[in-house]
Amino acid sequence: MKVTVVGAGAVGATCADNIVRKEIAHEVVLLDIKEGLSEGKAQDMMQTAALLGFDTRISGSTGDYAKTANSDIVVITSGLPRKPGMTREELIGTNAGIVKGVVNSILKYSPNAIIIIISNPMDTMTYLALTSSELPKNRIIGMGGALDSARFRYQLSQHLGCSPADLNAIVVGGHGDTTMIPLISKATWNSVPVTKYLSEDQQKQVVSDTMVGGATLTKLIGTSAWYAPGAAGAALVEAIARDEKKLFTCCVYLDGEYGQNDICLGVPVVIGKNGWEKIVEIDLNEEEKAAFSKSADAVRNMNDVLKTL
Repeated sequence: MKVTVVGAGAVGATCADNIVRKEIAHEVVLLDIKEGLSEGKAQDMMQTAALLGFDTRISGSTGDYAKTANSDIVVITSGLPRKPGMTREELIGTNAGIVKGVVNSILKYSPNAIIIIISNPMDTMTYLALTSSELPKNRIIGMGGALDSARFRYQLSQHLGCSPADLNAIVVGGHGDTTMIPLISKATWNSVPVTKYLSEDQQKQVVSDTMVGGATLTKLIGTSAWYAPGAAGAALVEAIARDEKKLFTCCVYLDGEYGQNDICLGVPVVIGKNGWEKIVEIDLNEEEKAAFSKSADAVRNMNDVLKTL
């Protein structure tokens, strides 16, 4: 199993670090356009092998896609990160050109790779990667929902005073501060609905805090978060590499599911060796259906910007 992570910034390096620590792949390539960055971070990680006890080989490359040849899975994190006050949507012009170029370069050397998109705006970048590459839809996966759902579980755990691991809670829709939909009505604490324990005001607070989870961190640290996004990317890599058949919320191409067509949005999917293998349709109430439709409209408007670039 060979995995390439494109972009050796905070998110990409964290993703690669999670992959090597868990020995998910035999080989990891970290690639970046900044001279020496990926090589230096790869060496730094390799120097932890004797301390942490892993045997995965990791190497860095400055822009040489030949070194990524025959990758089974590729994680794309490259592009400008968010700054305080910046929305994910504002990144579209710059990051569209970067992501399209990366996808084309990757497929030149790894035509059978499964591609995971982390770059923002993630829903639109996932759609761009799919439409520009013409790959089978199951081989293009946007990471956003996995991250948003983890943040949802964190917020719930803070209010319930419980372990996030004991919670089942998902976020669907777009990966944006106004487009994501934390499904509070479906969230459970070891099979018991969380609404049994939380007041309506608490429920609204959890949903609100989840939706601005990324913006909150951007304001606090001055740039996009990296630990949770990197871990979410690595979790998807692990599910593919080990054929786990795990259920994640991911941004995938919809062809009639949830009443949407020709769009990539976050929905529950089964992740295994073939990429995303099955969309799981859950019953949404009328309010959730309306929110999902509104989210789709907003993402579609962003996708339309691609036509002007």
